Amino acid sequence: MLSARLKALAVHLFTATGAVLALLAILAAVEERWAPMFFWLIVAMVVDGIDGPLARRFEVKKYWPIHDGVVMDLMIDYMTWIFIPAFALFQSGLLPGWTGWLCAIAIVYGSMMYMADTRMKTRDNSFSGFPAAWNMVVLVLFAVDMNFWISLVIVILLTVAMFTNLKFIHPVRTGRWRAVSLPMALAWVIFALWAILVDFHPQSWALWGLIVTSLYLGGAGIAQQLIPARARRA
Repeated sequence: MLSARLKALAVHLFTATGAVLALLAILAAVEERWAPMFFWLIVAMVVDGIDGPLARRFEVKKYWPIHDGVVMDLMIDYMTWIFIPAFALFQSGLLPGWTGWLCAIAIVYGSMMYMADTRMKTRDNSFSGFPAAWNMVVLVLFAVDMNFWISLVIVILLTVAMFTNLKFIHPVRTGRWRAVSLPMALAWVIFALWAILVDFHPQSWALWGLIVTSLYLGGAGIAQQLIPARARRA
């Protein structure tokens, strides 16, 4: 039976696998193999969603404090959630010419400032401002393959939204509406994998699933700001 210290170390080692997944994703992106790239990014997203609860469950700060899981998580998140998707958006030509340069620079620069902001998290474990989830945004842009002007507007609006007080939920940690949010997040992952499997075929129902789940995940926090929570009975 593993000791508490070894369990805590195992969680850190699990978190660190995200760096390997980022490497696999960037190698695929350099070769413009977009489906494998997004597959590795989704696997990294799943790891990112699991390692936090595991870290709290096994009290890694108490039993293995010599490694900082938060720092590891931020480093990997920047690669997998931001840098690699920005590179893919530019390299793919989805946004041609100056639009690709503008959006790629806006994503990596703006997201760096956002992630360093100490006000990023809210009291209910949501995010204040768009949480730089560019891996999800860029995957949807690849899948839907809309007019590049619309893609440009979406990227600009979301970049600006990082520096607003608009609320965006964390599907795992935000308590309010979690019974809906968590299944929606899981459905998004399933639809994303489905879209990748069919190589983003334009007639796949996965595209509509991605749109619906993305709209919920992107709008639920704002809806919570507009709809006051019911006071709990004593």
